[in-house]
Amino acid sequence: MGWVWKQDEAWRGAYRDEAGKQHTKSFKRKIDASRWVTTEEAKVVRGDWVDPRAGRVTFASFYADLAPRQVWVSSTRENADLAAAGVTFGDMPLRSIRRSHIEGWVKHMTTKLASTTIDTRFTIVRGVFRAAVADRLIPSDPTIGVVLPRKRKAEAAMRIPSSVDVAKLLNAADPPNRPKSRPGFTAYVALCAFAGLRRGEALGVQVRDIDFLGRTLRVTRQIQRAKMSDIAEGKDLVEAVGGVTVLIRAPKYESERTIYLADELVTILSQHVGQHSPDGDPARWLFDEGGKPWQDNLVDYRWRSTRTAAGTNHKLHDLRHYFASGLIAAGCDVVTVQRSMGHASATTTLGTYAHLWPTVEDKTRAAASGMAATVLATSLPQVETQ
Repeated sequence: MGWVWKQDEAWRGAYRDEAGKQHTKSFKRKIDASRWVTTEEAKVVRGDWVDPRAGRVTFASFYADLAPRQVWVSSTRENADLAAAGVTFGDMPLRSIRRSHIEGWVKHMTTKLASTTIDTRFTIVRGVFRAAVADRLIPSDPTIGVVLPRKRKAEAAMRIPSSVDVAKLLNAADPPNRPKSRPGFTAYVALCAFAGLRRGEALGVQVRDIDFLGRTLRVTRQIQRAKMSDIAEGKDLVEAVGGVTVLIRAPKYESERTIYLADELVTILSQHVGQHSPDGDPARWLFDEGGKPWQDNLVDYRWRSTRTAAGTNHKLHDLRHYFASGLIAAGCDVVTVQRSMGHASATTTLGTYAHLWPTVEDKTRAAASGMAATVLATSLPQVETQ
């Protein structure tokens, strides 16, 4: 139990924390001392008491201690380091950082970064403050209530190729008059357009991942350019085309999945394997040269050449949107699209593609149109007028 007593001209309050250590504070009025003791004891009982001396560590120091303990892939660590290094309050003690400091940092970022990048960096920094709250260094998260710049709506930011665009890209991917310029790139473009694979996922496909009879593809890995930290760790590294060191790891967000392949895509892939993997080694990379897998720079260069020849300006990732839009247009539900795209949750799928699903108005209009068409197409005998 806490207690209050008068000492000289002041009133002093005291209580003990969870470890039994005594804390005291002076007040001019007895009621203020009693209120302080009651409040702090309640925090101790609830388990959310924070040592008044905690939070003296700076944001930068706390992040430097926090980051090495996180189970992050190298790309996530790189993004987190950028976010932490870019804050305007890195040298301030955690307990001194207020919401106004966070708002000032966000405002500063709007002068040079896109809204999506700001959102990513804010999420990382918010995670640091939440970790500080969990460690009971600060009582609350100062990022609560901070308003971020509005992001473009998905329907405005997304560019979906038409079927004519995709046909042009496939036709230009592997030009017959220059057979050595982009060998095998047709199958790569087809895999992105008709199976919705991300760039790294397509790079990571091995021949054995394709069940040609069952017409399925197992997505179990991806290839990414290795960071310095990956190379220092020395795990799961492979030399790719051009002597580039790449990292073999699980797909994004652990999105391993089975994709059901169209007959036409199976034909394209089987022709590719017959032409580029004649030895039949099931462990061979689907896209390789001299036994070494392709890497991102090679794909980017070939994609730029392909889209220029096709007369389009689409990004490679737009082919993934094309695949998703086709599934939705065919009547696939949210969960089916989520699993096919390898999204972490149906919420992600809806957040990205909700505008592509038919609205209630569309369904109502289509239903009414179907009824009207049926009635008006019905042939009835002429009714004689009296």
